[in-house]
Amino acid sequence: MRAVDHEASVYLHQVPVPGEDRYLSLALVNTRFVVSHGQVDLLEDAEAAQLWLVRHELLPDRVALGGRHAGRLRTLREALRTLFAAYGAGQRPPADALDTLNAALAAAPPTPRLAWAADGPRRADTPDTANPAAAALSLLAEDATDLLTGADAGQLAECAAQGCARWFLRSHGARRWCTTKCGNRVRAARAYAARRVN
Repeated sequence: MRAVDHEASVYLHQVPVPGEDRYLSLALVNTRFVVSHGQVDLLEDAEAAQLWLVRHELLPDRVALGGRHAGRLRTLREALRTLFAAYGAGQRPPADALDTLNAALAAAPPTPRLAWAADGPRRADTPDTANPAAAALSLLAEDATDLLTGADAGQLAECAAQGCARWFLRSHGARRWCTTKCGNRVRAARAYAARRVN
């Protein structure tokens, strides 16, 4: 478990949603969200994007992230949101969203290697680290590909709470909210509306 940075903005302490611990692509998609006083974007500039990648152990702290790569990270995030929405709706996604994901996959393809551990030989795919920022994008794209094509894909859902645009993996079919906070907010709004009617 990663240590919490108590000096960081409160937005960085947003309660993780189910699935973010297994899929960093979910965490990436959820870097844009709404709080009571407006929209928050954890990737708003190159410095914020670098911090996010470092916190998720996708980029070494010593590597500076340029504006171009930060822009590509935000573009990948929006493409993943589009792909997740298309998957959830059972529709074919726009070609540009697929092209963005595939370009990120191709930016730093892993190289197959033979590794020999105590228990014998096994295949190991070593990521291309010549360009650390491109490698981070490639890993995120690969993670999203694994999510969309794997056993967990059927659990992928967007939070049904009004104003929340976070994606999560359902632990059971009836779950509609990403966190209990969203569920409580919806129930409180329903109770308030019911009291106003009476």
